[in-house]
Amino acid sequence: MTRRARASTRGLRPLTRVLLANAGPRLLLGTALAVFTVLAGIALLGLSGWFITAAGLAGLTASAAAFNVFVPSAGIRLLALLRTAGRYGERVWTHDAALAALAALRERLFVGWARPEAARRLHRRPARLLLRLTADIEALESIVLRIAVPIAAAIGAAALAAVLVGALDVRLGLVLGAWLMLVGLGVTARTARLARPLALRRAVAIERLREQAIDLGAGQTDLVMAGRLQAHCETLRSTDARLARADLALQGLEARTGAVFSIAGSVTLSAVLLAAAALVERGRLDAPAAALALLVALAAMEPFAALRRGAIEAGRSALAVRRLAPALADDAHPATADSLASSGAGSPPSSASTDPRPATPEAGLACSLSGVRAQHEGAPRPAVHDLHLRVALGERIAVIGPSGAGKSTLLSLIAGELTPVAGHVCALPAAWLTQRTELFQDSLADNLRLADAHAGDDRLAQVLCAAGLADDIARFTRGLDTPLGEGGLGLSGGQARRLSLARLLLRPARLWLLDEPTEGLDETTARDVLARLHEQAQGRTLLIATHLAREAMLADRLLVLAHGRLGADLHRGTVGFDEALAALRGARGP
Repeated sequence: MTRRARASTRGLRPLTRVLLANAGPRLLLGTALAVFTVLAGIALLGLSGWFITAAGLAGLTASAAAFNVFVPSAGIRLLALLRTAGRYGERVWTHDAALAALAALRERLFVGWARPEAARRLHRRPARLLLRLTADIEALESIVLRIAVPIAAAIGAAALAAVLVGALDVRLGLVLGAWLMLVGLGVTARTARLARPLALRRAVAIERLREQAIDLGAGQTDLVMAGRLQAHCETLRSTDARLARADLALQGLEARTGAVFSIAGSVTLSAVLLAAAALVERGRLDAPAAALALLVALAAMEPFAALRRGAIEAGRSALAVRRLAPALADDAHPATADSLASSGAGSPPSSASTDPRPATPEAGLACSLSGVRAQHEGAPRPAVHDLHLRVALGERIAVIGPSGAGKSTLLSLIAGELTPVAGHVCALPAAWLTQRTELFQDSLADNLRLADAHAGDDRLAQVLCAAGLADDIARFTRGLDTPLGEGGLGLSGGQARRLSLARLLLRPARLWLLDEPTEGLDETTARDVLARLHEQAQGRTLLIATHLAREAMLADRLLVLAHGRLGADLHRGTVGFDEALAALRGARGP
């Protein structure tokens, strides 16, 4: 077994656990109905052939009056009804089981990805993670609907064919059953092996095509300014051509597999016909029994031919299993909703506190760090070194320092978005307002309800008023139901920031982490936002990462970071505090 095959096999274990845990009974029932439907179809065709032949021969002899037409015809009607009902039930239960399993897998992936550094990974490779949640999850559907269930049905068909034909002639039944299994499963396995590299090339081409198309749409202006628009379009066309070649190769393989199954079916039918004719000639079979054997062999090959599509999809499904297995195997726990709800920027509002989340600090503290060293993924050196910090409940602290000093990293550690390489972090659940405002293409109300899914309109109106946005919303025709475009399109920068502040206010968290909350706002709007933050933060602990004097003035304590180390811890009323505040940008503003 190859390394990739072993990886896919190991990846099937967590997938199977999720599948059985969420849809096991339905899947087993659907599979049983699929097998039953195939068996009923084979029995129906065999009985029909026997009945027609026997009735025809009886009509040529004097035994026509004694021939019982009622029992076989009733059996045919019963089998037809059972096959129809079985097919309906099989489709309902297997698809229901598959959809339930895929929904559980998506939830499991969300939880598995809501870990430290998840937001940065999402921003670095958004197309790749989106592909995991869409195309890769959908590829797993084929494992149930086009591989597992059809294989069970095909094996059942081979077993029934061997039993029915074996009842007429044991050797013919054994040979037929072995031939069906050998050819059917052998061709399927061979096709799946050939489809694997083609599926890999196709998946890579789709991923790159999506990334390049997104880059073209989002960065068209930059590409024009850099003179790279034509080159990017050529790259996009080249990727599209590679995708087309991979699709053609897979379609060709599917066509060849279909031809092989057709040839195998013809060979099977011819061989059974010759064998049945020889047995009839020897007097070991009568004509109706020979017709039954012939039609049973014809019907038994059909379920194996249906595996053709599953064999083509197997390569794509194996690739999806290998990609998703690490996330499915992790023992991920649901993250707290604090950072998810109040995140206004920097990262999509995904949970910042995950497993392992910061432990609860000792009484009287909002957070504490002891000997913490942290390093971002792919970074050549640690972002913070040997960091020791204790923040009491109710304190207001500003973290200052040059860009790259480790201010945002410190907030990430406290929020649980970044796991320390060494040391310990303890913190209360925090609401995190990050640098960029992340809003979604949805209504104003639903953007706010990311912080509290059960908040009523009165509560939303209350926090909008506290954030200074109530008058603006009142001027909108649809009020809280006003739809926003992607990224909050339709709001000004100040309105979007105030909406993030309103979302922050919906959270009951006692610890607020603010990362440059007024960056990019004009002076008037910024001071109004800060005044509202000051008013609404009564009784809460504030930790503000900033390089602006207007933001640092909210604090009673300044932490000065330099090169990832805590250089000074200054309290209001000291000379060092005043000097550090005066050195910040905007200290002598208008």
